[in-house]
Amino acid sequence: MTNCNQGLDQNQRQIIIASSRGPATFHTSNDGEVVMQRGSGGLVTALMSLAHRVDTTWISCALTEEDRIWQEGEVSLSENSNPLHLKFISPDESAFEGYYNVIANPLLWFLQHSMWNVSYAPVIDRNTWKAWEDGYLPVNRQFAEAIFASLGPGPKSNLVMLQDYQLYMVAHYLRRKLPSRRRPTILHFIHIPWPGPEYWGFLPPTMRQAILASLCAVDVLGFQTRDDSLNFIRTIESYLHGASVKYKRGRIWYRNHATHTRDFPISIDVDALKRIASDPEQASYESEIQAIIANRKLILRIDRTEPSKNIIRGFQAFEEMLDLYPQHHNQVVFLALLVPSRMDVQEYKDYLDDLMAAAGRVNARFGDSEWEPVRLIVGENYPRAVAALKMYDVLLVNAIADGMNLVAKEGPIVNQKDGVLILSERTGARQQLESGALVISPCDVYATAQAMHQALLMSEKERQEKAARLKWTIEREDIVDWLCNQLDTIEELNL
Repeated sequence: MTNCNQGLDQNQRQIIIASSRGPATFHTSNDGEVVMQRGSGGLVTALMSLAHRVDTTWISCALTEEDRIWQEGEVSLSENSNPLHLKFISPDESAFEGYYNVIANPLLWFLQHSMWNVSYAPVIDRNTWKAWEDGYLPVNRQFAEAIFASLGPGPKSNLVMLQDYQLYMVAHYLRRKLPSRRRPTILHFIHIPWPGPEYWGFLPPTMRQAILASLCAVDVLGFQTRDDSLNFIRTIESYLHGASVKYKRGRIWYRNHATHTRDFPISIDVDALKRIASDPEQASYESEIQAIIANRKLILRIDRTEPSKNIIRGFQAFEEMLDLYPQHHNQVVFLALLVPSRMDVQEYKDYLDDLMAAAGRVNARFGDSEWEPVRLIVGENYPRAVAALKMYDVLLVNAIADGMNLVAKEGPIVNQKDGVLILSERTGARQQLESGALVISPCDVYATAQAMHQALLMSEKERQEKAARLKWTIEREDIVDWLCNQLDTIEELNL
């Protein structure tokens, strides 16, 4: 896989990446200097390998006033990397609000995570339609115009890589703007799950038709799992009239254009994670975690405070286990490291309140002056999270739906105790990690409680075997391989 972008060099391709949130943002420091802060996440790291070889432009929304003033220019995201060209689009405030906080989140995000309580939500009213027409569509059009302005002279010299559900309509506007001979190769990767057609049936036909038709204007459409890819084809077959599908080939033919669907399971930057885990500053965080555990066993979860992460049922399962198996009283601590997410969305605010109450109920029932069964730490601190991952006996990942869930991959890489992974069957990570994990249904609190009990009592030999299997699987395909698989597919399809 190390030579995956040789073909790009030979064709002198230019790569244009577009994502709602970019690889860096600017802000003013306390001393008045405008400084750049690199974004976190494996996507930024993976694309550094491209910046070394290929002319790369990254387009995203301005998030700060400094971003809007800066507009565009060359940035280096690490000391040893070649610069890439960073360009910000600046939607007006009301358009961005409709685009991001009404349509993308929560409407599309809740739909694709199958999180709607359809007896009550969604309520698609005039404000929703205004957000679609005056927010989501115009911002996607702005992205398309920025991409168009960045294109090289010929179609084969450009590869556009669109990221995720915020940009579903970009391909439509690019296709409409450019004649076929000038269209770039377009690859769109969707990071979140794609549910079956029955769920898409709740979205108004006008929105649904526009999204599906736009996604069928791309050349390669990437998903986290094979199930997601198949669900997309089923959705097209159900709702996009005039489209012809080939399940075995993963191909859709629509309006004289072929779209190829593939699964590209995203992964982590293994080497970077190991460097963080070996950093001397880890010692203080490890001491902090050890003081919380106090020589007990550790059940750990690390999540954003999103309803799809199923945090409340995790606490309920722990409560059930303590009910069923009193031998675990005062012998185990459930540590939840939670990162606040989308606190401007009411559903997320309510969920944070509810999960705090669920943890408090467990502590009220079973805790005493010497033992706090559930410990919550709310805030974003990645080095502390890595320290905790090194020390868990059980890692709980019980999401209701997840595109991948990278915590499930980070934990086995750095864990030093042959910890056991309890993994929801509804996470994308299950496709790769099932053989080394205890797999549970996310809504089955009783089965999750039994899995916790089983993991805490598992023999050392079985723990070692499962941990080794997980580590081997994750290290074999890291974040660079995820990117290479997409570029290799472009080359294989001669796009």
